[in-house]
Amino acid sequence: MLHEMPLIETIVAGLGLAFVLGMIAQRLGASPIVGYLLAGVAAGPFTPGFVADQGLAGELSELGVILLMFGVGLHFSLGDLLSVRAIALPGAIVQIAAATLFGMGLAWLLGWTMGAGLVFGLALSVASTVVLLRAMQERRLIETGRGRIAVGWLIVEDLAMVLALVLLPAFAGPLGGEAAASHGVGTDLGLGVPGILLVTIFKLCIFVVLMLVVGRRLIPWLLQLTAASGSRELFRLAVLAIALGVAFGAASLFGVSLALGAFFAGMIMSESDLSHRAAEDSLPLRDAFAVLFFVSVGMLFDPLSLIEDPLPILATLLIIVIGKSVVAFGLVRLFGHPTSTALTISVSLAQIGEFSFILATLGLNLKILPPEAKNLILGGAILSIVLNPFLFAWVDRWRQSQERSAPSLPSEEAGEAAPGPTPDAPTHIPSGSVAIEDDVLRRIDLADHLVLVGYGRVGSKIARRLADAGRSFVVIEDADKRVARVRAAGFETVVGNAVKPEVLEAANIVGARDLVLAFPNSFEAVAMIAAAKAANPEIRVTARVHSGEQRERLIQAGAEMVVNGDEVTAQAIADHLLQTASDVPGARGPLLADDAPILSEPDAAASFELTRRAEPLS
Repeated sequence: MLHEMPLIETIVAGLGLAFVLGMIAQRLGASPIVGYLLAGVAAGPFTPGFVADQGLAGELSELGVILLMFGVGLHFSLGDLLSVRAIALPGAIVQIAAATLFGMGLAWLLGWTMGAGLVFGLALSVASTVVLLRAMQERRLIETGRGRIAVGWLIVEDLAMVLALVLLPAFAGPLGGEAAASHGVGTDLGLGVPGILLVTIFKLCIFVVLMLVVGRRLIPWLLQLTAASGSRELFRLAVLAIALGVAFGAASLFGVSLALGAFFAGMIMSESDLSHRAAEDSLPLRDAFAVLFFVSVGMLFDPLSLIEDPLPILATLLIIVIGKSVVAFGLVRLFGHPTSTALTISVSLAQIGEFSFILATLGLNLKILPPEAKNLILGGAILSIVLNPFLFAWVDRWRQSQERSAPSLPSEEAGEAAPGPTPDAPTHIPSGSVAIEDDVLRRIDLADHLVLVGYGRVGSKIARRLADAGRSFVVIEDADKRVARVRAAGFETVVGNAVKPEVLEAANIVGARDLVLAFPNSFEAVAMIAAAKAANPEIRVTARVHSGEQRERLIQAGAEMVVNGDEVTAQAIADHLLQTASDVPGARGPLLADDAPILSEPDAAASFELTRRAEPLS
């Protein structure tokens, strides 16, 4: 019976194996991604036992790429994208050219033709969308200056590969392969290769204009219309339909990649007031299908190639991890960005993925690439993806060592002074503000204060109440837009992820009296509480959750007070209704006055935390 359900079989086997091996990898101190890749190898045709459907796994992984890029677009705006064009556009083009030359050099040593070397080098030049974005999201860097540069760089690479995939069949003959019979509209019109290029660019421009002119009005209107229906199910369906529909339409009608189409859909949707809810609703599917991407990559790899032909694979890996990284590092530094930004960008690009496989498959079909090129590209991809989390960990350790060795913000003598404002260095930082983006942290000059993590809907209200009461506090936030709001309010700020001990140290957690976690993510909250308690066992922790189960988890982690938003909202509404009823003579039940204030969950939660249970905040 199972052989009649290949889709269900592939999903169950892929996710099941990924979970088991991902947990093992996590327990051994490695990234879960390593377990996902091994799950693919186990389910692939090159190992004994169960073999999943590679075609279906590949299509499922494309859904992960679409949803991941859609989620990134939700955190982006057109202004964010244009703000990094000065470095992303020339940087990506030069890096692609350098990596292609490195690949051509290795191909020459292996005795391949120049055309094979060109396609091989192009395949090694483009980074994996999924790997890069997963690494950025795990470190909460998407909305930072480094994150914007990396995503902008990725988009330029994506556009370059779209052009390469369109033009490669036209150049197959001169490159030593089999010329394709037809190349699309440009050839049908008798325009030749220049015509193909012009038609491709024209179609891309039409897509961008449609998204900016029509999509900017249509997509937010559709979301508002669906939200007005009051059905959360229909809203989630609308979000997914827009993301997948725009991506598919971009690929089928305009020749744009699925990932790029999804990114534009998310970027346009980000202008809606409902973008935050859209991001939350698409997150579970995004994570699940991203895992299937890594499983599908592992299924393509023959582990015996590491034994049969190790030296060419090692050389390929060095081009991907060392060659590309060195070029990217030099380019970022050349544009005046600090060393930490250059390291983050270069490590982000030190891997290859989905576009590399597509380009290699096309090269093989056109008889440009020799058969052995496939294993080199797959081997380089697998090994570079496995190494990437360790490279990021090395960068994190390097940053920590720099922060410990330099207690003050960098000066020209430290070699970190940038010639002018960059996306990572705001033009104005209020007194007492501390940046972690690309500067060396210094400890905040406060004692017996409160550390507030998160400046969202609830955190901003808590901060205003604390400021009105004269309570000394510092805000920890890592999203650029929220950081800007904190600084505009004039509050003490540490920019970074409070999971990291060095960020808590910069907020002087040792000298603090209270820690308030104003966000409902219990997974990160547990890690923050552990880090804070390790540095200051006497600190009092107040946290926010959405469920009783999360409350118990945080209490066990050491929180003295945990506020459940749903319960607080219910209590605030009930208290208000009962008070209103008591003010009306002869009233038999709760009444709601016409001029009664409407309390939102954030308002109720902030009020409850700071007035009804104020002991930890005193």
